[in-house]
Formats: sequence, C-alpha cells, structure tokens
Amino acid sequence: MTGRESLTDKAAIERRAFIKDGVLMLSALGAVDSSTCFAGDQPVIKPSGADQPQNRVGTTPGVRVGMVTDLHHADKDVAGNRFYRETLGKLEEAAEYYQNSHIDLMVELGDIIDAADSVETERRYLAEINRPFSAISTDRHYVLGNHCVDTLTKEEFLAGIKRERSYYSFDRKGIHFIVLDSCFRSDGIAYGRRNFQWTDPNIPPEELEWLKGDLQNNKNPVVVFAHQRLDVTDSHGVKNAKEVRSILESGDNVTAVFQGHSHKNDLRSIGGIFYCTLVAMIEGSGKENNGYSMMEVSPDGSIALRGFRKQLDRDFTRAS
Repeated sequence: MTGRESLTDKAAIERRAFIKDGVLMLSALGAVDSSTCFAGDQPVIKPSGADQPQNRVGTTPGVRVGMVTDLHHADKDVAGNRFYRETLGKLEEAAEYYQNSHIDLMVELGDIIDAADSVETERRYLAEINRPFSAISTDRHYVLGNHCVDTLTKEEFLAGIKRERSYYSFDRKGIHFIVLDSCFRSDGIAYGRRNFQWTDPNIPPEELEWLKGDLQNNKNPVVVFAHQRLDVTDSHGVKNAKEVRSILESGDNVTAVFQGHSHKNDLRSIGGIFYCTLVAMIEGSGKENNGYSMMEVSPDGSIALRGFRKQLDRDFTRAS
C-alpha cells in the first residue's frame, strides 16, 4: 500500500528513542518471565486474568484493537488440555466485551480452527467459528496459522474468511499495521493438504522483499501481527526469524510484534522491538480458563495491553 500519512522525521526519531529507553530497561532486567507485566521500571507479579472482565483500558485517544489467538475450534473430544467444543462459548464472552468497548478493529492471530480429516469438515469448522467472530467487528483481520491450512489450501481458507491475501498492511488513525504469513516450508512451498511439518515455518523471499518495501514506504509507528514466533529458536519459532527481525529493526519505527502459536504468555525485547506472545483461548476448561485482550496504540506508537482471564496485562512504556 502507498500514499500513507507520515510523522515528521524528528517525531519519529524522538519516538524511537523513547522505545529504546524502554528496551534498555527490559535488557537490564534480563529475560522477561511469562508471569510478569511491567509497571514503571520494575516487573510486577500479576495473577492470571481477572475473574470478571472489565473495561480498564486507558482513556488516551488511539487505536483500540481486540486480539484473540489459537481458538482451535473443532467438534472433537478433549485432547490433553485442549477443550475444542468450549471455544464458541469462550469467544461469546470475549465478543460481548469487545462489542461494549468500541474497538476500532479485531485481530485473530492464527489457528482459528483445528485440523480435520476432510476438506468439507474443515470448511464447516471455519464457517461455524467465523460467524460469531465476524459479528464482533466489520474491520477484522486474520493471521494464517498452521492449523488453518492442515487440510485446506490457503486459497480455500482465504475464501472462507472472504480475504484475498495472507500477508498485507493497512493504516488506522496514523498507526501502520502489518499482517505476516509464516506458513511456508523451507523450500518456499505454501502449507496446505498436509504437505508440511509444523516445526518448519518460514517467511519466503518474496514476502521478505515485500516487507522491506512496505517498511521503507512508511514513516508511521508500526505494529506487526504474526502466528509463529519471531523471538525464539525452538520448534515454535520461524526458521528464518533472525532475518525477519533484521528487516523489522531496519524500519526504525516498529514498536511491537504480537504473536501466538506456543499457547502461553510471554514477552521479550530484541533489537528495540517488543515481542508479545498471547495465551491461547483453547487451553483449559471453563470461563476461568478463557484468554483474550485489548490493545490500545497511542498516536506516538506507545502501547498498553489489557488482558482478561488467563491473558496477562502488558505495559510497553516506562513511567515518566
């Protein structure tokens, strides 16, 4: 996309410097544990999400974004800690909160459905979960997860959610958002029809070149959405994550990356960028094991994340 409104170079530099101060603070603390959130300069132990969701996001004008991840909707028996048939009820609770909170857009960070043994069944799963998800907001966005294309092809999944592309960018209120797709094998072949191993996610050269150009043409604060993680080297990480991070860092105005896939709360800072992993909605039985969040991005690119149930709050700024 082109023709975006931009901040002045001076404002962009000042904003980036502020974020770097925050990163220095995080680096001094060491690795960020999944049980902490940040208030001022010190990590504060925060219990799991509140028993009852409340609208506690600040009043500073900005872009309000609802986020959920790893719903894994399916008509399946319980497997381990995954309660597939409870996702619809959990989404209903989250939807009620979002619809009363005047969000600007809604983002699903991947694996909205679980794998099925046939294309027909997977299409049905997608239709069942997308119906209530679509009702939350007309401005909604989907990140492609590995389970989204276990049996379906990418074209079939995108047709089911009425979208044309699996990676793209868009602007809202002076904030630039990027949606990435890491569902490609190491040889560049797209996931689909069970032709992949879930431990082999990659962002191919064509998408990397697009990402470089997109960042070069943008001067606004940037927030990135991904499914597979860009901050780890284990089985949940994108194979060429280091290369992707290098491109994000070269943009000099990327504030944060939000991701799912590993089903747990986590927060790290690398190269001046926050990497926030959100908790999966599928894990655990009952409303107390739900997990969803509200992000507010201020005009200067600073972010506050309010979590509900199992999702932790996150503060990406330092106290002044």
